[in-house]
Amino acid sequence: MKKTSLKVSALALLALAASCGQPGYNGQLIGDQTRMNYRAPYPIGMVYVPSGTFKMGASDEDIRGRNEASIHTVQMVGFYMDATEISNQEYRQYTNYVRDSIANTILGNFKDLPDGTQRLDMKHINWKDPELQDQLASMFVPAELSGWGIKQLDASKLRYRYSVFDYKSAVLHPMESQLKYRLTFDEFAYPDTTVWMKQFNYSYNEPIALQYFWFPGFNKYPVVGVNWKQCKAFCDWRTNSWRSEREKTKQYFEGSFRLPSEAEWEWAARGGRNEAPYPWGGPYIINKKGCYLANFKPQRGNYSADGGLYTVPVDKYAANDYGLKNMSGNVSEWTSSQFTSGNYNQQADINPMVEHDVQPGDKDKPYLFRKVVRGGSWRDVSYYLQVGTRDYEYQDTSKAYIGFRCVYTEEVPALSNRRPMK
Repeated sequence: MKKTSLKVSALALLALAASCGQPGYNGQLIGDQTRMNYRAPYPIGMVYVPSGTFKMGASDEDIRGRNEASIHTVQMVGFYMDATEISNQEYRQYTNYVRDSIANTILGNFKDLPDGTQRLDMKHINWKDPELQDQLASMFVPAELSGWGIKQLDASKLRYRYSVFDYKSAVLHPMESQLKYRLTFDEFAYPDTTVWMKQFNYSYNEPIALQYFWFPGFNKYPVVGVNWKQCKAFCDWRTNSWRSEREKTKQYFEGSFRLPSEAEWEWAARGGRNEAPYPWGGPYIINKKGCYLANFKPQRGNYSADGGLYTVPVDKYAANDYGLKNMSGNVSEWTSSQFTSGNYNQQADINPMVEHDVQPGDKDKPYLFRKVVRGGSWRDVSYYLQVGTRDYEYQDTSKAYIGFRCVYTEEVPALSNRRPMK
């Protein structure tokens, strides 16, 4: 054994000498050795929805729905999805960032970079400091102009500007300038808290309208009053926030946070129960103890019978078999998909996605503004809780019963049996 080891060592030294002291491939195919080992990131708060195949569309009992959403087989690549709907507390992290970034811009807090450019330096803002409030006067509504008689932060000034590259369009039109597909958006960050008043006439909803988004008692309730475009902006912020932190530690980052497609949403909501009508299976909406399994409008309008008069915290009710909560009920959820009756006849069988980014010339075509919403809400009857039921809303409108959650797709497809790392 010792002689063999000595011979191997001698050969290794000869190989090293032949390569002038530098490690070499010795003519062998061993792959590119210049890249670090890769380990996919695990987003906190998300669960992994595995790859698989399912029957997409309305159930056999839904005769009306089958005319619009015919059953067909779809193959899905695995992805991560938020275990719960985005809560008020989570969304405030975004609005606080927008608020502070605008303040730092006004105060001129920039950092010089080695390449001669500048980057915004996000310094802590003490919003109770009177001197800082004077410097940031343009962000406030003066007391004499405020309906409450006190100086308040002007929520209309909180706008998030971002740019994205429309990679798909650039690929389909390779002869055109790629700058054409660099799109810039400027969206309101703050949710429309007046939806509780505007959508329910002759109803006393002032307390919930005034408190729902900011009061700590509603921290874990789903954010509402956000339109489709605002949700897209939130996804961009979330992507850049996580990417910047990973870049600091020289870690890879791939993919992005985004709204789920209609197919992704349904595949996740089913939780592996291929042809069941609800995330928990079915066909009933109550368990053996007589308790309702979701927050919706039961018994022809007895809203409180299920435990929630309006929305409930995002972590209430049992999760489906993938670990996702409130996929049916509580609030309906935006998807990225365009809504048309013929969607299912146009889409592919693998990772289907039918999307349309509204263009200036589309203003006279209202149907192009329709986006698919799924899952039903606290104000809907049980029909809309079914995982195969489709509904829509216009992308520039916000409602007191529509929220959202994000998905994240790895560029390297995971195995179908993968589970989140602990």
